[in-house]
Amino acid sequence: MTGPDSEFDLIRRYFAEPARTSPDVLLGIGDDAALLGVQAGQELVVTVDTLVEGTHYFPDHPPASLGHKALAANLSDLAAMGADPLGAVLSLTLPSVDHDWLAAFSRGFLALAEQASVPLVGGDTTRGPGAISVTVLGQVPAGQALRRAGARPGDRLVVSGALGGAAGGLAFEQQRREQGQPTDEQSPDCARLFWPNARLALGRGLRNRARAVIDISDGLLADLGHLCAASGCGARVDWSQVPVDPLLEGQPEEVVRDWALAGGEDYELLFALPPTEPLELLSLSVRTSLTVIGEFTSGSEIEVVDAEGARLDVARRGHDHFAG
Repeated sequence: MTGPDSEFDLIRRYFAEPARTSPDVLLGIGDDAALLGVQAGQELVVTVDTLVEGTHYFPDHPPASLGHKALAANLSDLAAMGADPLGAVLSLTLPSVDHDWLAAFSRGFLALAEQASVPLVGGDTTRGPGAISVTVLGQVPAGQALRRAGARPGDRLVVSGALGGAAGGLAFEQQRREQGQPTDEQSPDCARLFWPNARLALGRGLRNRARAVIDISDGLLADLGHLCAASGCGARVDWSQVPVDPLLEGQPEEVVRDWALAGGEDYELLFALPPTEPLELLSLSVRTSLTVIGEFTSGSEIEVVDAEGARLDVARRGHDHFAG
Protein backbone atom coordinates (compact mmCIF):
# COMPACT_ATOMS: atom_id res chain seq x y z
CA MET A 1 0.00 0.00 0.00
CA THR A 2 1.49 3.35 -1.05
CA GLY A 3 -1.52 5.70 -0.96
CA PRO A 4 -1.89 8.84 1.18
CA ASP A 5 -2.51 6.81 4.35
CA SER A 6 -0.01 4.05 3.65
CA GLU A 7 2.47 2.89 6.27
CA PHE A 8 5.33 4.64 4.48
CA ASP A 9 3.42 7.88 4.03
CA LEU A 10 2.60 7.97 7.75
CA ILE A 11 6.24 7.39 8.64
CA ARG A 12 7.43 10.14 6.29
CA ARG A 13 4.78 12.58 7.46
CA TYR A 14 5.02 12.16 11.22
CA PHE A 15 8.24 10.40 12.15
CA ALA A 16 10.91 10.86 9.47
CA GLU A 17 12.90 13.43 11.40
CA PRO A 18 16.46 13.74 10.05
CA ALA A 19 18.96 11.89 12.21
CA ARG A 20 21.85 14.15 11.22
CA THR A 21 21.77 15.81 14.64
CA SER A 22 23.81 12.91 16.03
CA PRO A 23 27.20 11.89 14.63
CA ASP A 24 26.56 8.38 15.98
CA VAL A 25 23.70 7.84 13.50
CA LEU A 26 25.26 6.69 10.23
CA LEU A 27 21.93 5.84 8.59
CA GLY A 28 18.48 6.62 9.98
CA ILE A 29 14.90 6.23 8.78
CA GLY A 30 14.42 5.22 5.14
CA ASP A 31 16.31 1.96 4.70
CA ASP A 32 15.76 -1.64 5.83
CA ALA A 33 17.57 -0.92 9.08
CA ALA A 34 19.43 1.89 10.82
CA LEU A 35 23.21 2.09 11.24
CA LEU A 36 24.63 3.39 14.51
CA GLY A 37 28.26 3.85 15.41
CA VAL A 38 29.29 2.93 18.96
CA GLN A 39 32.28 5.00 20.06
CA ALA A 40 35.56 3.33 20.94
CA GLY A 41 35.73 2.26 24.58
CA GLN A 42 31.94 2.17 24.92
CA GLU A 43 29.52 -0.72 25.46
CA LEU A 44 26.10 -0.94 23.79
CA VAL A 45 23.01 -0.74 26.03
CA VAL A 46 19.60 -1.85 24.70
CA THR A 47 16.17 -1.60 26.35
CA VAL A 48 12.60 -2.08 25.13
CA ASP A 49 9.22 -1.23 26.66
CA THR A 50 5.67 -1.78 25.40
CA LEU A 51 2.53 0.18 26.29
CA VAL A 52 -0.82 -1.49 25.61
CA GLU A 53 -4.08 0.43 25.25
CA GLY A 54 -6.38 -0.22 28.19
CA THR A 55 -3.54 -1.59 30.33
CA HIS A 56 -0.95 1.19 30.32
CA TYR A 57 -2.95 4.08 28.90
CA PHE A 58 -6.55 5.18 28.43
CA PRO A 59 -8.08 4.69 24.96
CA ASP A 60 -8.50 8.48 24.87
CA HIS A 61 -5.18 9.22 26.58
CA PRO A 62 -3.87 12.63 25.42
CA PRO A 63 -1.63 11.62 22.49
CA ALA A 64 1.15 14.20 22.98
CA SER A 65 1.76 13.08 26.54
CA LEU A 66 1.52 9.44 25.44
CA GLY A 67 4.31 9.97 22.90
CA HIS A 68 6.39 11.62 25.61
CA LYS A 69 5.70 8.88 28.16
CA ALA A 70 6.44 6.01 25.76
CA LEU A 71 9.95 7.36 25.23
CA ALA A 72 10.51 8.51 28.83
CA ALA A 73 9.92 5.01 30.20
CA ASN A 74 12.77 3.66 28.07
CA LEU A 75 15.09 6.56 28.79
CA SER A 76 14.61 5.84 32.49
CA ASP A 77 16.01 2.35 31.91
CA LEU A 78 19.07 3.90 30.26
CA ALA A 79 19.43 6.23 33.24
CA ALA A 80 19.42 3.24 35.58
CA MET A 81 22.34 1.80 33.59
CA GLY A 82 24.27 5.08 33.57
CA ALA A 83 24.06 5.20 29.77
CA ASP A 84 23.87 7.97 27.19
CA PRO A 85 21.22 7.61 24.45
CA LEU A 86 22.23 6.72 20.89
CA GLY A 87 18.90 6.32 19.11
CA ALA A 88 15.34 5.05 19.39
CA VAL A 89 13.13 2.72 17.36
CA LEU A 90 9.32 3.01 17.49
CA SER A 91 6.76 0.32 16.66
CA LEU A 92 3.23 1.71 16.55
CA THR A 93 0.06 -0.39 16.22
CA LEU A 94 -3.17 1.51 15.57
CA PRO A 95 -6.75 0.35 14.92
CA SER A 96 -7.15 3.09 12.27
CA VAL A 97 -5.47 6.20 10.91
CA ASP A 98 -6.22 9.36 12.89
CA HIS A 99 -4.09 12.21 11.58
CA ASP A 100 -4.79 14.56 14.49
CA TRP A 101 -3.79 11.81 16.94
CA LEU A 102 -0.63 10.97 14.99
CA ALA A 103 0.41 14.61 14.74
CA ALA A 104 0.06 15.13 18.49
CA PHE A 105 1.69 11.79 19.39
CA SER A 106 4.70 12.43 17.18
CA ARG A 107 4.99 15.97 18.53
CA GLY A 108 5.23 14.69 22.11
CA PHE A 109 7.61 11.86 21.20
CA LEU A 110 9.95 13.97 19.07
CA ALA A 111 10.03 16.88 21.52
CA LEU A 112 11.42 14.62 24.26
CA ALA A 113 13.71 12.92 21.72
CA GLU A 114 15.24 16.28 20.87
CA GLN A 115 15.51 17.30 24.52
CA ALA A 116 17.28 14.04 25.43
CA SER A 117 19.40 13.95 22.24
CA VAL A 118 18.03 10.58 21.17
CA PRO A 119 17.15 10.59 17.44
CA LEU A 120 14.39 8.36 16.12
CA VAL A 121 16.21 6.10 13.68
CA GLY A 122 13.58 3.57 12.62
CA GLY A 123 10.45 1.62 13.44
CA ASP A 124 7.26 0.12 12.09
CA THR A 125 3.55 0.95 11.83
CA THR A 126 0.82 -1.69 11.66
CA ARG A 127 -2.97 -1.94 11.96
CA GLY A 128 -4.38 -3.69 15.04
CA PRO A 129 -5.25 -3.19 18.73
CA GLY A 130 -3.52 -0.12 20.12
CA ALA A 131 0.04 -0.74 21.29
CA ILE A 132 3.27 1.25 21.39
CA SER A 133 6.66 -0.43 21.59
CA VAL A 134 9.86 1.61 21.90
CA THR A 135 13.42 0.32 21.80
CA VAL A 136 16.18 2.67 22.88
CA LEU A 137 19.88 2.08 22.32
CA GLY A 138 22.57 3.76 24.37
CA GLN A 139 26.24 3.54 25.21
CA VAL A 140 28.22 3.58 28.43
CA PRO A 141 31.99 3.57 29.06
CA ALA A 142 33.28 0.01 29.14
CA GLY A 143 33.09 -1.47 32.63
CA GLN A 144 31.06 1.43 34.06
CA ALA A 145 27.48 0.27 33.41
CA LEU A 146 25.29 0.44 36.51
CA ARG A 147 23.59 -2.81 37.48
CA ARG A 148 21.09 -4.17 39.98
CA ALA A 149 23.65 -6.48 41.53
CA GLY A 150 26.27 -5.08 43.89
CA ALA A 151 24.51 -3.67 46.98
CA ARG A 152 26.08 -4.70 50.28
CA PRO A 153 24.78 -4.76 53.86
CA GLY A 154 25.49 -1.35 55.40
CA ASP A 155 25.10 0.58 52.14
CA ARG A 156 22.68 3.48 52.27
CA LEU A 157 19.40 3.11 50.39
CA VAL A 158 18.93 6.33 48.41
CA VAL A 159 16.15 7.58 46.15
CA SER A 160 15.96 10.60 43.87
CA GLY A 161 13.13 13.12 43.74
CA ALA A 162 9.75 12.41 45.35
CA LEU A 163 7.43 9.42 45.15
CA GLY A 164 3.73 8.75 44.72
CA GLY A 165 2.98 11.50 42.22
CA ALA A 166 2.21 9.19 39.30
CA ALA A 167 -0.06 6.88 41.32
CA GLY A 168 -1.81 9.87 42.84
CA GLY A 169 -2.20 11.44 39.41
CA LEU A 170 -3.80 8.24 38.12
CA ALA A 171 -6.25 8.21 41.02
CA PHE A 172 -7.13 11.87 40.48
CA GLU A 173 -7.60 11.29 36.75
CA GLN A 174 -9.82 8.26 37.33
CA GLN A 175 -11.90 10.28 39.77
CA ARG A 176 -12.38 13.05 37.21
CA ARG A 177 -13.47 10.51 34.63
CA GLU A 178 -16.01 8.99 37.02
CA GLN A 179 -17.43 12.47 37.55
CA GLY A 180 -17.63 13.10 33.81
CA GLN A 181 -14.95 15.81 33.84
CA PRO A 182 -12.60 16.20 30.87
CA THR A 183 -8.97 15.10 31.02
CA ASP A 184 -6.54 17.92 31.77
CA GLU A 185 -3.07 16.69 30.86
CA GLN A 186 -1.55 19.99 32.06
CA SER A 187 -3.07 19.75 35.55
CA PRO A 188 -0.30 19.87 38.20
CA ASP A 189 -1.76 16.88 40.05
CA CYS A 190 -1.31 14.70 36.95
CA ALA A 191 2.10 15.92 35.82
CA ARG A 192 3.95 12.77 36.90
CA LEU A 193 1.33 10.56 35.25
CA PHE A 194 1.26 12.32 31.88
CA TRP A 195 4.76 13.84 31.63
CA PRO A 196 7.36 11.70 33.47
CA ASN A 197 11.04 12.54 33.22
CA ALA A 198 14.04 10.22 33.10
CA ARG A 199 17.03 10.89 35.38
CA LEU A 200 19.71 10.61 32.68
CA ALA A 201 22.09 13.13 34.29
CA LEU A 202 21.83 11.36 37.64
CA GLY A 203 22.53 8.01 36.00
CA ARG A 204 25.73 9.39 34.50
CA GLY A 205 26.66 10.88 37.87
CA LEU A 206 26.28 7.53 39.62
CA ARG A 207 28.94 5.82 37.52
CA ASN A 208 31.73 4.56 39.79
CA ARG A 209 29.75 5.81 42.82
CA ALA A 210 26.63 3.71 43.30
CA ARG A 211 26.99 -0.03 43.86
CA ALA A 212 23.57 -0.98 42.49
CA VAL A 213 20.81 0.97 40.73
CA ILE A 214 17.25 0.44 39.49
CA ASP A 215 14.56 2.80 38.23
CA ILE A 216 11.17 2.90 39.94
CA SER A 217 8.62 1.81 37.37
CA ASP A 218 6.64 -0.89 39.22
CA GLY A 219 6.76 0.64 42.71
CA LEU A 220 9.51 1.35 45.23
CA LEU A 221 9.13 -1.91 47.16
CA ALA A 222 8.71 -4.06 44.05
CA ASP A 223 11.79 -2.60 42.38
CA LEU A 224 13.75 -2.68 45.63
CA GLY A 225 12.90 -6.38 45.72
CA HIS A 226 14.46 -6.84 42.28
CA LEU A 227 17.59 -4.97 43.36
CA CYS A 228 17.94 -6.95 46.59
CA ALA A 229 17.39 -10.28 44.82
CA ALA A 230 20.13 -9.46 42.32
CA SER A 231 22.46 -8.29 45.09
CA GLY A 232 21.77 -11.13 47.52
CA CYS A 233 20.80 -8.93 50.45
CA GLY A 234 17.81 -7.41 52.24
CA ALA A 235 16.79 -3.85 53.08
CA ARG A 236 15.10 -1.75 55.71
CA VAL A 237 13.00 1.23 54.55
CA ASP A 238 12.31 4.07 57.01
CA TRP A 239 8.86 5.30 55.98
CA SER A 240 9.34 8.60 57.84
CA GLN A 241 12.25 9.45 55.51
CA VAL A 242 10.57 8.57 52.20
CA PRO A 243 10.15 11.80 50.15
CA VAL A 244 6.48 12.05 49.22
CA ASP A 245 5.24 14.17 46.32
CA PRO A 246 3.90 17.41 47.87
CA LEU A 247 0.80 17.19 45.66
CA LEU A 248 -0.38 14.31 47.86
CA GLU A 249 -0.63 16.53 50.94
CA GLY A 250 -3.98 16.15 52.65
CA GLN A 251 -4.58 12.56 51.50
CA PRO A 252 -5.06 9.81 54.13
CA GLU A 253 -1.81 8.37 55.49
CA GLU A 254 -2.59 4.83 54.34
CA VAL A 255 -3.33 6.03 50.81
CA VAL A 256 -0.17 8.14 50.59
CA ARG A 257 1.93 5.24 51.85
CA ASP A 258 0.46 2.92 49.25
CA TRP A 259 1.01 5.39 46.40
CA ALA A 260 4.59 6.16 47.45
CA LEU A 261 5.71 2.60 48.20
CA ALA A 262 3.77 0.61 45.61
CA GLY A 263 2.31 3.03 43.05
CA GLY A 264 5.02 2.92 40.40
CA GLU A 265 5.70 4.97 37.25
CA ASP A 266 7.58 7.69 39.16
CA TYR A 267 10.72 6.83 37.15
CA GLU A 268 13.04 7.95 39.92
CA LEU A 269 16.31 6.12 40.60
CA LEU A 270 16.77 3.89 43.64
CA PHE A 271 20.34 2.94 44.49
CA ALA A 272 22.87 1.59 46.96
CA LEU A 273 25.48 4.16 48.03
CA PRO A 274 28.54 3.18 50.07
CA PRO A 275 28.83 4.90 53.50
CA THR A 276 32.00 6.67 52.36
CA GLU A 277 30.39 8.35 49.32
CA PRO A 278 29.40 11.98 50.14
CA LEU A 279 25.69 12.33 49.38
CA GLU A 280 25.48 16.14 49.44
CA LEU A 281 28.28 16.57 46.90
CA LEU A 282 26.64 13.99 44.64
CA SER A 283 23.29 15.76 44.91
CA LEU A 284 24.87 19.09 44.02
CA SER A 285 26.82 17.66 41.10
CA VAL A 286 23.72 16.13 39.46
CA ARG A 287 21.36 18.94 40.56
CA THR A 288 18.83 16.45 41.89
CA SER A 289 17.41 15.99 45.39
CA LEU A 290 18.60 12.71 46.90
CA THR A 291 17.25 11.18 50.12
CA VAL A 292 18.54 8.35 52.29
CA ILE A 293 15.46 6.25 53.08
CA GLY A 294 17.09 3.28 54.78
CA GLU A 295 19.89 0.80 54.42
CA PHE A 296 20.72 -2.57 52.97
CA THR A 297 20.86 -5.48 55.39
CA SER A 298 22.05 -9.07 55.54
CA GLY A 299 19.60 -11.80 54.69
CA SER A 300 16.84 -11.36 52.13
CA GLU A 301 13.99 -9.65 53.99
CA ILE A 302 12.66 -6.22 53.01
CA GLU A 303 10.90 -4.44 55.84
CA VAL A 304 9.30 -1.03 56.26
CA VAL A 305 9.53 0.67 59.67
CA ASP A 306 8.15 3.85 61.21
CA ALA A 307 10.14 6.67 62.85
CA GLU A 308 10.46 4.63 66.07
CA GLY A 309 11.67 1.56 64.25
CA ALA A 310 8.42 -0.39 64.61
CA ARG A 311 7.57 -2.58 61.65
CA LEU A 312 4.72 -1.48 59.37
CA ASP A 313 2.43 -3.88 57.56
CA VAL A 314 2.40 -3.12 53.83
CA ALA A 315 -0.35 -4.87 51.92
CA ARG A 316 0.80 -4.06 48.39
CA ARG A 317 4.36 -4.10 47.07
CA GLY A 318 3.92 -2.90 43.50
CA HIS A 319 2.77 -3.80 40.00
CA ASP A 320 3.17 -7.18 38.31
CA HIS A 321 1.42 -7.87 35.00
CA PHE A 322 1.02 -11.57 35.68
CA ALA A 323 0.52 -11.66 39.45
CA GLY A 324 -2.81 -13.10 40.59
